[in-house]
Amino acid sequence: MSRAELAALGITRATLADMLAGDGRGWVAEASGQVLAFAMANAAQATVFALFVHPDHEGRGLGRRLMAEAERWLFACGCAEIWLVTDSNREVRANGFYRRLGWLEGGMEEDGQVRFIKRQPAVGLCAGR
Repeated sequence: MSRAELAALGITRATLADMLAGDGRGWVAEASGQVLAFAMANAAQATVFALFVHPDHEGRGLGRRLMAEAERWLFACGCAEIWLVTDSNREVRANGFYRRLGWLEGGMEEDGQVRFIKRQPAVGLCAGR
């Protein structure tokens, strides 16, 4: 997305700085000083706020690794269930990406976007017990 498209969604330098100063955290993937991808999450809202990979760097596992960090952090903050929203069009690649990472569709938002949810995995349970 362009900066203008991000700004239309309320994602600006100022809003990102405010989020990181509060209950949010962000992660970046970079090479040679260039940001290739980033993710942001908010523990107070138990949400993954953003996950973007530059088109030239898709398919390298950057999004998967950043999402794993965001999920790990949110669950470590005590969130039992986390959520995110994305375009409801099933042809949008993000939908398949989230499903492959174990996110479940959780319904439609009023604005027409789809909500995905993920519950904290059970820890220490053995199969068959």
